Amino acid sequence: MAAERSVEIEKKFDVEAGTPVPDWTRAPGVASVSEAEERHLDAGYLDTADARLAKFGVAVRRRVGGHDAGWHIKGPLVNGGRVELGWPLTDDVPDELMAEISQWTDERLSPLARIVNDRTAYNLLDENGEVIAEFVNDRVKASDLRRGVDREWCEWEIELGPAAPEDHEAFFAEIEKIALEAGATKPSSASKLARALGR
Repeated sequence: MAAERSVEIEKKFDVEAGTPVPDWTRAPGVASVSEAEERHLDAGYLDTADARLAKFGVAVRRRVGGHDAGWHIKGPLVNGGRVELGWPLTDDVPDELMAEISQWTDERLSPLARIVNDRTAYNLLDENGEVIAEFVNDRVKASDLRRGVDREWCEWEIELGPAAPEDHEAFFAEIEKIALEAGATKPSSASKLARALGR
């Protein structure tokens, strides 16, 4: 089965629990913000015994909940974006996924981390109602399954949508300004998985 393919370009921020969501209509091109959508996401991450995928900046997960439940590969960060591949939700790792990660490893995968995320999502819309970006307010509980360490935190993410402006850097610069003024701080980790593992 062919994978669904997308490129994820996003900006992350650390926030304290309960930090009020800013007025995103201050951002260039954002005419309105959609109603909030609540999602409960439960993801199990897999890697080799020596965490070889993580060393390449690659993540493999099985996630339940949300509109894209299933198996995913999130590739390394390249030119500000990550290629994400997805397959339908099954009990076992899809053969197609294993074939895809063979460029990094052929070793057996085993549980690495579990990340449970209660997410509130909003779409930032242009004057035509098209999605410039998705903003999510995440309350995260993570377990490093190999070290037996649990962590909790809150974060914001802004991911570009189909109607995003061509000048991503200028848009994100304004987003960062608004987020920092609202009380957010720059991210302490590159990804949820990295933070779950204490990196």
